[in-house]
Amino acid sequence: QARLVESGGGLVQAGGSLRLSCATSGPFSTYTIGWFRQAPGKEREFVAAISWSGGRTDYADSVKGRFTISRDNAKNTVYLQMNSLKPTDTAVYYCAANGDGHFPPDEYDYWGQGTQVTVSS
Repeated sequence: QARLVESGGGLVQAGGSLRLSCATSGPFSTYTIGWFRQAPGKEREFVAAISWSGGRTDYADSVKGRFTISRDNAKNTVYLQMNSLKPTDTAVYYCAANGDGHFPPDEYDYWGQGTQVTVSS
């Protein structure tokens, strides 16, 4: 069964760091994996994406230089290292998968349930 499961969220002070993990089960070693977030009262927004090989990455301007996406296909896991966190990064973070080969994808086919990240000031 194809699944994406996020973990690693929590409460952190501004300026701190967290590393999110997206554990996958299914055919995702050949899929692009993206991270998205949704803050209360706001629309879901793109954060970062990584191609199946890890050779291509893409970031939202708001996180460039602070967040790093990576993947370990041997462990079927994608990571989002978040540094210099700001209160505006507070949101539920979701990982998603796309298998059509385009990068970055226009849409994603599979979604996880999300993990809460809260950054206090």
